Amino acid sequence: MGWWRIGADTLAGSAFVLSPLAETVASLKTLHAAASTHPGERVWLRHHLPAYRERLASEPLDALLVGAALGRTWNADFLTPTPPGDRERTFEEEVAAVLATEPGAAVDQLAVAVGGPVPEPLRSARDLPERLAAVLRWVWRETVLPEWARRRRILEADVTARTARLSRDGWAAALDELCPSKMRWLGDGRLQVNTRDYPARSFEKGRLLLVPVTPATGWVSWEGTERSAIVYPCAGVLADAAGPVVPDALATLLGAARAGVLVRLGSPLSTSQLVTLTGQGLGSVGRHLRVLLDAGLVRRGRAGRSVLYEWTEAGAVLVRAQDRHAGDPRPGALRGGGRSL
Repeated sequence: MGWWRIGADTLAGSAFVLSPLAETVASLKTLHAAASTHPGERVWLRHHLPAYRERLASEPLDALLVGAALGRTWNADFLTPTPPGDRERTFEEEVAAVLATEPGAAVDQLAVAVGGPVPEPLRSARDLPERLAAVLRWVWRETVLPEWARRRRILEADVTARTARLSRDGWAAALDELCPSKMRWLGDGRLQVNTRDYPARSFEKGRLLLVPVTPATGWVSWEGTERSAIVYPCAGVLADAAGPVVPDALATLLGAARAGVLVRLGSPLSTSQLVTLTGQGLGSVGRHLRVLLDAGLVRRGRAGRSVLYEWTEAGAVLVRAQDRHAGDPRPGALRGGGRSL
């Protein structure tokens, strides 16, 4: 079992961080695996997978490099650098860390990822960091950047929800929820980060960065003992970048904007989360919630400092009845600096 010892100072200095590069790497992993987990991701994959395969087919060495860097249990470190954490960086600022890798170090890291000798011609190539950065730039430019504004709203909503959970129930509960099947707080300053037989690591000081991504994947990374990161997948309704489909009949009945608020409340959400997910203003979302409350379609409850809204039985029946011909409105391995959770 892989676990970290995390000191009180590390937890006190921890922070949620958005990373365009982490989102790009997670998207690369999705493209390379050709596997999706929710409706919005399936649409995205169908749209971009042919071009991705064509891009790799045109550069066989790049295809070999990506396959080696995405090891089965370990990512090559230079693919997943730890975010600085002092401020949010642009994609180009972050990818500079990939480019800064020495070619010899890149080969060594690939050897760890593949778990054995690095195949030729990768072993003798002197431009591996540049090649990997070029692939990441392509994935960012062609598949992530066009919808980055929407993905960013989803990531911000995830941070809002987890920050509320942290303030309400503390670090043990917040960390347990990042990846429930693999990660859990063991007590006595120990965090299990994966179920693999990796050596324990100590982060008594320094900073712990928590980095959400929309694809259903993640990893851990670190820079010495000063900075460590857990990249984790957004959960549940927040993960579907496309958002739930609003049935035409429901949009006609309630109005498209109000129906868009209602269909998202199969899982409890706060007003601020609804604002970021729908792109509507705070005042508009508040008015829609008031109408839905008065109609008995949603209810609200307090969870710590947060007020959350969700369907009543009547609201659930209405949404599901209108959606019978459109599908359920609710959308449906952490790795690290090579290390898998």
